[in-house]
Amino acid sequence: MSGPLEGIRIADMTIWQQGTSITALLGDLGADIIKVENWDGGDPGRTQFNTSAAKVTTGVASPRNWYFETQNRNKRSLRLNLRKPKGKEVFYRLIAKCDVFVTNYSRDVPVKLGVDYETLSKYNPRLIWAITTGFGPKGPDSERPCFDYLGQARSGIMFAIGEPGTPPLYNATGISNQMTATLTALNILAALIARDRQGIGQAVETSQLGAMMWLQGINVNAVAMDGTNFFRVSRTRASNPLWNHYRCADDKWIALAMLQADRYWPRFCRILGISELEKDPRFENMDRRRENCEELVAILDRQFATRPREEWVRLFRQEPDFIFSVLNSIPDLVDDPQVMENDYLIEFDHPRYGPIKEIGIPMHFGKTPGSVRLPAPQFGEHSDEILRDICGYSQKEIEQLRREGVI
Repeated sequence: MSGPLEGIRIADMTIWQQGTSITALLGDLGADIIKVENWDGGDPGRTQFNTSAAKVTTGVASPRNWYFETQNRNKRSLRLNLRKPKGKEVFYRLIAKCDVFVTNYSRDVPVKLGVDYETLSKYNPRLIWAITTGFGPKGPDSERPCFDYLGQARSGIMFAIGEPGTPPLYNATGISNQMTATLTALNILAALIARDRQGIGQAVETSQLGAMMWLQGINVNAVAMDGTNFFRVSRTRASNPLWNHYRCADDKWIALAMLQADRYWPRFCRILGISELEKDPRFENMDRRRENCEELVAILDRQFATRPREEWVRLFRQEPDFIFSVLNSIPDLVDDPQVMENDYLIEFDHPRYGPIKEIGIPMHFGKTPGSVRLPAPQFGEHSDEILRDICGYSQKEIEQLRREGVI
């Protein structure tokens, strides 16, 4: 079956993680992604995490560039020299056949290269032109460059995670990049619907600052509306000890999320073997448990440490309405049966790496599922077929463009 975005073609002029993750997501959903790469080496992500860089970052050397592969599957690569007039001509012919253009270059770069919205919309008035920036379209920092670290730093999230008293903490998974990419994909899809219903193309923008504030919407609104700030809280002082995580006897962790704790408390005490605490005046209701949270968390820490996690999971599952989960590390996900059953990790027969596991597609469609069809492309791998099949060049013309250093 076809993916939900089959028939949508996207000219992708993105690099690194933030931009390329936008088009990777849209490609997974069936869009035809044409990755237009700088003549001089292409996307720097191709070499950023090669064997030596991967060892510095993760401690493990690998011949597989997981960084580039993650964000560039389901794409075709066109190597193009936009500094040459004929390179621009090629690009404009491509744009005329595209639905979307995406870039995460600094705001001035599209203008310098002649691929800004005003220029491209002349060749395709129905084009959706999308850009991601660091801090938004207006204000004193609208022109400033930005990477994931700064998206997290500016948005406040580095003060929202971690234990009280610790310095601001950076989440090393690229969460600002991924959040910005996800909202940009949504932005593009909304603009495509507007185009189909209203007949108009337009430019759209998403910023790391805006995306990361949206991710923390409840926290930000609490401060904005009445000055309520969500302070860091130590797990040893969780105001609701049934909304917390605990280490088990095998050094694995279990997480509880029983928000309405009173309804669970009697059964929870029975399963943990602490029935004597059910009606203990210190812990008999949520208010009392909040007042004495540090004492109760210490008791629960000791109790959870008496059994391995698997045993606690078995006992908790005897109560179908108990809200809990294992607490995974990233390596744990590879063997999590829930992950594999839902194809959140998939197996892919890579033409260069052989059989591999990689991130799956997090959305499910009943009749138009997404799919991983192509590995990340080699630099310029598809230049000929793109020029021939989309732009209408003959093979003779393509060879001439190659001799002239255009492709």
